[in-house]
Amino acid sequence: MLYIVDFGVGNLTSIQNMLKKVGCESIISGSGDDISKATKILLPGMGAFDNCMQRFNDSGLRSLVEKKALDEKIPVLGICVGLQMFMRGSEEGVLPGLGWVQGDTIRFRQQQMSAENKIPNMGWLDIVQKKPSVLFKDVDEARFYFAHSYHVRVDDAKDELLSAHYGYDFTVAVERNNIFGVQFHPEKSHRFGMKLLENFARYPT
Repeated sequence: MLYIVDFGVGNLTSIQNMLKKVGCESIISGSGDDISKATKILLPGMGAFDNCMQRFNDSGLRSLVEKKALDEKIPVLGICVGLQMFMRGSEEGVLPGLGWVQGDTIRFRQQQMSAENKIPNMGWLDIVQKKPSVLFKDVDEARFYFAHSYHVRVDDAKDELLSAHYGYDFTVAVERNNIFGVQFHPEKSHRFGMKLLENFARYPT
């Protein structure tokens, strides 16, 4: 069963509704008893990095989610700040991240961008797939919707799944074993996001 972790942030209902459209059941829960039964976990995030990390730490779910992800190695998908939480930390805050993927979250470098590249980046971008992935099966020429001022920078290029261009090329999705993360909002990305969420929900365990 796919559980969407409820720790007080993110478009939980929008994500669940998108999953329903492709015939995939999910449960929104902040209960440790529920999360312990998960065979897949979706970790949302929205807003400031420190607020998301603090809420996750305070929820009492962190150690359980880490056990499921790192020990049991069930598939985990982080969305938006959910992806950023996988890193060591963020320039947006002072709290450490989860450190599941070696990398950092940085603010867009305005000095490397032209005047028309406004921050935050809000809108649709084409993506470039950097390696094969079950997550992007049958997702061709995909475009996704973004709303962010920060993006991840991974240490190991092998962890980069997708990139996009906004002033310069930057990582928009990572895959490291059973850990997946996307910077964009699949729940706002129409058929492209719908297919991505379907692929994750049907990802073999």
